[in-house]
Amino acid sequence: MAVERGSAFLLKVGNGAVPIVYQTVAGLRTTQLSVNGEMVATTSKDSGGWRDLLSGAGVRSVSVSGAGVFTGSAAEVRIKSNALSGVLDDYRLSFESGETMTGKFLVTRLDYAGEFNGERSYTVSLESSGPVVSA
Repeated sequence: MAVERGSAFLLKVGNGAVPIVYQTVAGLRTTQLSVNGEMVATTSKDSGGWRDLLSGAGVRSVSVSGAGVFTGSAAEVRIKSNALSGVLDDYRLSFESGETMTGKFLVTRLDYAGEFNGERSYTVSLESSGPVVSA
């Protein structure tokens, strides 16, 4: 795998139309992705003192977070609306290689901040609901 630029790691939110059109959350300066998986231990006295895990079991999820400068874009307004209404929406993460990860996410946290002599900034956290498809 080749080295990729962080600036090409983009968070996009769907527009609610069919077919879905994704808009880049352009104000973000940092984006982070975590793929999470719970383990299910099947260790018993027959395990010889070693832990045994059950393949394919447990709950898998994807967490996404980002931080950036508020620009007032349509994508940021949609994220704010999703946060206030608590609804799931379609999101896509795209990478410089062309790989994408797409799924339904819930905005679990949206914070705004600003200093008197600086820009308005925000941080956002998303949690997946259902499968996240990598293509």
